[in-house]
Amino acid sequence: MQTGLSGNSTSPTNLPVIIKVCVVVPFFCIFLYCIVLMLYIFASNRHFMDSTRYILFAYMLVNDTLQLLTSVLLFFMAVGQVRFPIVFCAPLLFFSTATFLNTPLILATMSLERYVAIMYPLQCPAAWRSDRIWIILLCLWLISCVLPTVDFSIAGTRVGVDVLSTPFSCNTAVVNSSPLQKSFKVSLNGLFFAAVALAILYTYIRILLETKKMRQDRASVSKAMHTVLLHGFQLLLCLMAFTNPVTERLLLLHTYWRPGDIYFFTFFCFVLIPCFLSPLIYGWRDKSIREHMGKATLCCSRSLRTRGMVKTSGF
Repeated sequence: MQTGLSGNSTSPTNLPVIIKVCVVVPFFCIFLYCIVLMLYIFASNRHFMDSTRYILFAYMLVNDTLQLLTSVLLFFMAVGQVRFPIVFCAPLLFFSTATFLNTPLILATMSLERYVAIMYPLQCPAAWRSDRIWIILLCLWLISCVLPTVDFSIAGTRVGVDVLSTPFSCNTAVVNSSPLQKSFKVSLNGLFFAAVALAILYTYIRILLETKKMRQDRASVSKAMHTVLLHGFQLLLCLMAFTNPVTERLLLLHTYWRPGDIYFFTFFCFVLIPCFLSPLIYGWRDKSIREHMGKATLCCSRSLRTRGMVKTSGF
């Protein structure tokens, strides 16, 4: 493994790297704290795991955490100019792509779950029950792994390159080296996200039509509509990641920023921020989760305060 960092970490050359790391690390730590807190709430309160809606939300939290972990790890490798063989880089890129594609699938599934809950309030279909939802989640993982699997399968070998020993910077350009791969990836991504957008739009329209028919329980139907709209907004955030090449190209042409600064800007705005915001929006929007988060935070602060007093009295 090779690294491009010099020994003098405070030199002017490495100052932008230090600033970027100081920006990313606090965001990542806050995100990770909130995710761990929410997952702890789900694990310690069994009634959450008896609801399909909360199971899907917990699954989304786990997927977003894995996506952010791989994205931040790739970011640190990029700013540190770490290079290693493709055989070690490929699994990380595969996992990063799969978790990224899994996000819109989860959004579509959560929208369909709201649709099923409204249309079949008394008798939920067997596939959507809390004890069977794992089958749908397994299917989501299999579908999200299709693109990186095909992408890696059609990757051509480079002349004079040994995948076991030749060091490379770990980024998608290493794998997507041929025009065929790029065309395949763009077309499949467009088809993929279009299908998800249609599913969310369909559920929203059907719930909207159902609202006009129902005279009772309009509050729950209206809440379901707002939830589906939120899924659409989050899908829009996911789509922002696909504007990276266009945004980077425009910034390179019309600004005097260095390429490394432009890549960091697009990573922070189109990858890190959407991944950071979506779980917080869902968590704080749900009253029950919000109350449990407040209680857990209060208990944690009291416990730390008590330990501090015990240590102080021990001296």
